[in-house]
Formats: sequence, structure tokens, C-alpha cells
Amino acid sequence: MKLPQRIAAALWIALIFATASVNAEETQTDPGKREDIKKLLEVTGIHEQLPYMKDSLLNSYSQMIAFAYPKVPQEFWKEFDGLIGEREMKELEDRIVPVYDKNMDRETIKKLIEMFETPFWVEWRNKMPRISQEAGIIGSQWGQEISQSAAFKSKMEALVQKYELEKLNPRPETKPQPKPEN
Repeated sequence: MKLPQRIAAALWIALIFATASVNAEETQTDPGKREDIKKLLEVTGIHEQLPYMKDSLLNSYSQMIAFAYPKVPQEFWKEFDGLIGEREMKELEDRIVPVYDKNMDRETIKKLIEMFETPFWVEWRNKMPRISQEAGIIGSQWGQEISQSAAFKSKMEALVQKYELEKLNPRPETKPQPKPEN
């Protein structure tokens, strides 16, 4: 799981889920149109991005696990990485297809396939992972620099104070531990 790929995946996730509601209507897609939609997912490179959604989800959970359980055996992580397999990825694809079905007619899908199969778009699709990776690295470095800068920290502290977050979120009081009797 590479960070820049996660950023690219996040962009695809945002694109896909921005067009779909969580409660997308389950409709029966014409089998021919369904195959065309799957082909569109392939030629646009979206199908290749689906595993990054899995990686993004697992990365989020792994951070929570690492925070809650600082000591985790390597074997756990090997099994953890297998929690989402081919069946679950097929289910994701099956959930995405109706979004395209609902928002595009078959003729539009066919025209998009034709367009994305041109040498221009094939070249673009082949170059985008590298461009996304490099842009992701730059974005990560920028984010790190900004968040660690004195100016950002000062602004953040002022915002915390302005909205009295310390008062709204008091730290739990610790009870004094009884001294052991000798």
C-alpha cells in the first residue's frame, strides 16, 4: 500500500461515491449494458482503482488497531490483509454498476468506451498513475510541512481556544492510587 496510490484511490472514491448515494436504487441492469459498464470501468482505469479502495479501508482500520493495540503480531497483519478478498471486491463492483446504469444510457457508455480506447486516452490512462503518485508525494510533503509549521499550529491553537474545545472536552480525572500498605 503506497501513500500516493491511496491519494489517487481517494480521488476515485470521491468521484464514485459523489455520484452515488449510499442507498443507491437496486435495479435490474440489462445484461448487455452491464457488460458495457464493466468494459467502461476497465478502459477508464476505474476497475484498476478499486483495490485502492480496499487498501484505503484497511489502512484506516490498521491505524485504529495499531492505536488501540500497540503490540500486534505479524501473523495478525497477514490475516488482516486478507479480510477483504475477491468476493468482497466483486460486491463493490456490483454496487457501482447500478450507479452507471442509473446515470448513463447505453449509447453514452458505448461512446465513452470508444473514446477511452483511443491511443490518446490509453496514453493518458497509462501516465496517470505516475502523475498521481508524484502529485500525491508532493501533496503529502506539503501537508506535513503545513501541519508542522508554527503558523498553522498557532492558528489551530487560536481556533481551539476560540471554541473552548478544552472546556467542551475535559480530560477524565484520574483517581489517586491508594498507597500500598507495608
